[in-house]
Amino acid sequence: MLVERLTLSGQFLALSRFEPQLFNQPIEFVLANGVTVNISSPGIIQFTPASTSLKDIVISCGVHGNETAPIEICDDLVSQILRLELTPQHRLLVIFANLPSMAIEKRFVEENLNRLFSGAHSSTDGEHNFERQRAQELEQVVADFFTQGSETSERLHYDLHTAIRASKNDKFAVYPFLHGKQHSLEQLAFLYACGVNTFLLSESPTTTFSYYSSRQFGAHAFTVELGKVQRFGENDMSKFVAVRETLTALIANKELKLPEFSPEKCFIYRVNQVINKHQADFKLHFDSDTPNFTDFEKGHLLASETGAQYRCEFDNEAIVFPNENVAIGQRALLTVVATKI
Repeated sequence: MLVERLTLSGQFLALSRFEPQLFNQPIEFVLANGVTVNISSPGIIQFTPASTSLKDIVISCGVHGNETAPIEICDDLVSQILRLELTPQHRLLVIFANLPSMAIEKRFVEENLNRLFSGAHSSTDGEHNFERQRAQELEQVVADFFTQGSETSERLHYDLHTAIRASKNDKFAVYPFLHGKQHSLEQLAFLYACGVNTFLLSESPTTTFSYYSSRQFGAHAFTVELGKVQRFGENDMSKFVAVRETLTALIANKELKLPEFSPEKCFIYRVNQVINKHQADFKLHFDSDTPNFTDFEKGHLLASETGAQYRCEFDNEAIVFPNENVAIGQRALLTVVATKI
């Protein structure tokens, strides 16, 4: 009965959100096109094609429950696969990460899930909560997925988000710190085909989901920001046509015909400052609606708190992800400066 409901309606996400008890036990079944479906828990679904797979692809969304456009994109992709309208030609794992925060339409319930990977979920400086449990579960799911694939398969992870505030560069991607490895121009070309024209090159380890996959499994992994937060049903999905079509082509192994990556057509930054909040009186010194990638001159006061002031170190240093309401100890602001690749 459950398999029929899934294959007729394609509503895996809706069932995960509103009837999660249906997935208390792992489920496996085979679609009419030979694709094997594995559901390990609510919000986590894997597709394995009958033919040999050349890529192992993870697409995650909903790490923050109010970032709805990527959730709706992934919901549609999963529905198409279950209804036999799209046939994966590569192993594919789709993750709807934070179902409880979707229910309350907030970034998280108790703690920012995207600060809890690479073992941060087990640190002793926080209470045990759903987000910590989920981060540990997602780490294991991704580990199982990649290690059970072929050693020769290309590993990919696109962690899809939307930003809290508007951005001068609407779609952008964070490229995790590679510890000396080369950036992939092919992957940058793929993201450019998705409509992403701005790239942030991280220069230090983090506890994000994409860094976990990159560091632990050598995956080409990215945090991809697709515009601004909107409520469910209020997204202008015409803005995401390139993302949907490019991901669909990747999943179905259609020829992408990606042009050679042209850095001159893009905005490329390196992360210069990671500014964490250490005191309760931490304050940003620019308007709350200031867009991401707004730049300031050297010496401009960006933020302050008891015992510290944070200023631009370069001319045209720009802000990204400012949020003075984060928990003490967490990142409140990134600054970036233009660079080359």
